[in-house]
Amino acid sequence: MTDPATEIVFHNYPQSPVAEKVRVAFGIKNVSWRDVEIPRLPPKPMLTALTGGYRRTPVMQIGADIYCDSQCILRELERRHPKPSFMPTSEAGLMWCLSRYTDGDLFTLAVKLVLGSAGADLPSDFAEDRGRLYLGQDWVEGLKRANEDLPHLVAQMRAPLSWMNNQLGDGRAFLLGADPAAIDAQMYHNIWFIRGRWSGGAAMLSEFPDLVRWEDNVRAIGHGTSNAMDAQDAIARAKLLEPASPTGVAANDPQDLHVGTMVTVSPDLDGGEQPVDGKVRFADADTIGIERTTDDVGTVCVHFPRAGYRVSIA
Repeated sequence: MTDPATEIVFHNYPQSPVAEKVRVAFGIKNVSWRDVEIPRLPPKPMLTALTGGYRRTPVMQIGADIYCDSQCILRELERRHPKPSFMPTSEAGLMWCLSRYTDGDLFTLAVKLVLGSAGADLPSDFAEDRGRLYLGQDWVEGLKRANEDLPHLVAQMRAPLSWMNNQLGDGRAFLLGADPAAIDAQMYHNIWFIRGRWSGGAAMLSEFPDLVRWEDNVRAIGHGTSNAMDAQDAIARAKLLEPASPTGVAANDPQDLHVGTMVTVSPDLDGGEQPVDGKVRFADADTIGIERTTDDVGTVCVHFPRAGYRVSIA
């Protein structure tokens, strides 16, 4: 019987490209997980009850520890399930640096390409939500520019696709060699998004045969084993348990954080989102975990990456 204190609960929805990245990561690790489907658009009351206001997709829950952002999720998966490794070669640091591109500028480019190509066909509520989330306050002008600049955006996307195709040109199965790695999942979610959401995606990708071969290899990994779970059951599980993550702050913290310091955490890009507040439980160069206590979920620890997130002392 699965231990509720260690079972992976994944809050996501099927169409999310970032969730697809993590689902592939589950496949690489060959883990079992519980699937909690969340709404595509806010409000997401069951999710934000757990996170304290963070609304992005996906979120991973293990007991009363809540992991926000895919980079935080992948680090925790590697810690709990070290074999097979997400980093099968010795270049782990370099691969994490590269992930800031695949998850940052490259994903933003894919978003602009998909949303810009949709134009007037994009539902207004979805356009407003995702435009504000990824393009900032001036999202209306941003979407307009994306539509007008579509040939330029395609040109910008073809360059990294060509780099990947060249990397795979020696016949290797995955980007680092014979074994799949985190960087395969991190790059793949952009390709999955473009192929599935842009009418011109398949034609553009067909220019790069080794990339398409790799894409097939990644798809064949699968998503591990999942079983559906109700959101209310996930909240009840969090309330029943206590956070199990470590406590402490690593030396040389640039903000002089300490266990118990009251902080707010939010994405570095102003996407109009609610900051999450709580007291520091753990912090190092990679991660910050903050404790929160509410009547509906009890005490949880919400984990965020340090890279790409702003921590403000309350």
